[in-house]
Amino acid sequence: MKRYTYTEKKDTRSGFGDGLTELGRTNPNVVALCADLIGSLKMQGFINENPERFFQVGIAEANMMGIAAGLTIGGKIAFTGTFANFSTGRVYDQIRQSIAYSDKNVKICASHAGLTLGEDGATHQILEDIGLMKMLPGMTVINTCDYNQTKAATIAIAKHEGPVYLRFGRPVVPIFMPEGQFEIGKAIKLTEGKDVTIVATGHLVWEALQASEVLLDQYGIEAEVINIHTIKPLDETAVSESVSKTGCIVTAEEHNVLGGLGESVARVLALNNPTPQEFISTNDTFGESGTPAQLMDKYGLNSSSIILACKKVIARK
Repeated sequence: MKRYTYTEKKDTRSGFGDGLTELGRTNPNVVALCADLIGSLKMQGFINENPERFFQVGIAEANMMGIAAGLTIGGKIAFTGTFANFSTGRVYDQIRQSIAYSDKNVKICASHAGLTLGEDGATHQILEDIGLMKMLPGMTVINTCDYNQTKAATIAIAKHEGPVYLRFGRPVVPIFMPEGQFEIGKAIKLTEGKDVTIVATGHLVWEALQASEVLLDQYGIEAEVINIHTIKPLDETAVSESVSKTGCIVTAEEHNVLGGLGESVARVLALNNPTPQEFISTNDTFGESGTPAQLMDKYGLNSSSIILACKKVIARK
């Protein structure tokens, strides 16, 4: 089994910031908007080099979405930046009516998603954003796992015509994916296995890899780990081919069990190949204040929970 290591940790939001800066140098149609969170979204590099292509909207997220939609009418590729909670829940009406309905070329870039926002607490830790966004017709939904993948995804979505929701996080996490590797809608198989499939997204990809090593070393279980960075459109072929071999699956995400990756995978299985499935996710609950590590452990979003889920789902085959 291939084993993954890392030599550096970095936050995924920095991957977004560096990707946006690179786009500013290569694509003159890229413009950026922010709702008073330049530092948190790591947008200063783009601003320094392209001040005429940046719009500080202030704490007016709904207005930001409307401006972004308008800019695309003139041929611009608009990247909006704020926290995931403010990028979705606060502005859902504007996204639906002004962006999704008319298929505007807006890239909704959302930092500080999930429980790993940490001490800011439940009001900021949105865990239903993927569900909100994937239900919008025509909306592409992406959730990246590390700095390299976030940077590559930021660059890739500028070439995609249509609205995109790009979700990333706050904490420093291992960098383990290769640079520049990203194709919208194409899952990445990280390890080969015959006993259980683990499909993971975002911060849970690294946890899945750690779980796969323990499963092999301590229990002789060969897990096939797949990085699902694009939740919509989902790579249904990758999921179906893997479960045809392993006969069971665990989905892992930093999101509510209702509306997330797990439900999208369950739909694929129900239509094509009914298969035992276990879910690693939050269970219809809000978060709370705490360190990212404390919260991930309390809510069972870690390698230990993935290991237990794999053993459970294998027993159901």
